[in-house]
Amino acid sequence: MKAWIIAFRLRTLPLALASICMGSFLAAANGFFNGLVCAFCILTTVLLQILSNLANDYGDTINGADSADREGPSRMVQSGAITLPAMRRAIGLFIVMTLASGIYLLYLSFGFDVKAFAFFFVLGLLSILAALAYTAGRKPYGYIGLGDLSVLLFFGLTGVLGSYYLFAQQVNWLLLFPALSCGLFSVAVLNVNNIRDIESDKKAGKYSVPVRLGRSKAVVYHYFLLTIGILSALAFTALEFHSWTQLLFIVTVPLFIVNAKAVKNKTKAADLDPYLKQMAMSTLLFVLLFGLGYLIA
Repeated sequence: MKAWIIAFRLRTLPLALASICMGSFLAAANGFFNGLVCAFCILTTVLLQILSNLANDYGDTINGADSADREGPSRMVQSGAITLPAMRRAIGLFIVMTLASGIYLLYLSFGFDVKAFAFFFVLGLLSILAALAYTAGRKPYGYIGLGDLSVLLFFGLTGVLGSYYLFAQQVNWLLLFPALSCGLFSVAVLNVNNIRDIESDKKAGKYSVPVRLGRSKAVVYHYFLLTIGILSALAFTALEFHSWTQLLFIVTVPLFIVNAKAVKNKTKAADLDPYLKQMAMSTLLFVLLFGLGYLIA
């Protein structure tokens, strides 16, 4: 049981929930909220994230990224704590549970609206496929540096705009700004992970963005992600300004600065690892303060 809990990587769940929380706050602030829809948004997202983590554990082992040379936390398949067949069965189980939860979520949101149901069902299938194909399969896209784009799309634009639409059945183009903030901060979490693993990824032939750019340019890239994320939030606030409470999220800026400094100065994997969780929690706190400030404005 301990091995499975480690494989679930529960510390990644706050980041996965950030986009759902953002979409829910924005919907509530505009008068569109349903507690049951919110609950199944959260459940579906948690199941999908755990599925992604299990597939990542499996894929990185069979493709060589999780080897004895890896400096980050050990993975359960690579360490032998979980067998490959057992992991495949678990992945199958979480696919089924994610689909079941997602289908009921779509029924709660759209009822028998076939077009909306079908569109979001296909989007859900693409999300599952993206979770599986990141490191698993013959040509995992995470190994050619496309993980950042996937995270931006699914943890940002799709997560925020999609969850908002499940509540409201409509969307406003201005919501692209907070969606972009969520996506960029999520990419920053992945970037910390990839900078930490840069040497072992090189050996495994995993060409993440930091491997392609080199460490120094990857640090500049990290600064870019954090800066544009904050500026996107400020742009939305300026365009939708109602009250100074909307600037509550500003208190999280020092946390992002701390993370940026750590990425630059912490050159050992063990020293950088805690800042993965710090970045994920900072993102969730940003979302909560941004959403709360907009809700009470």
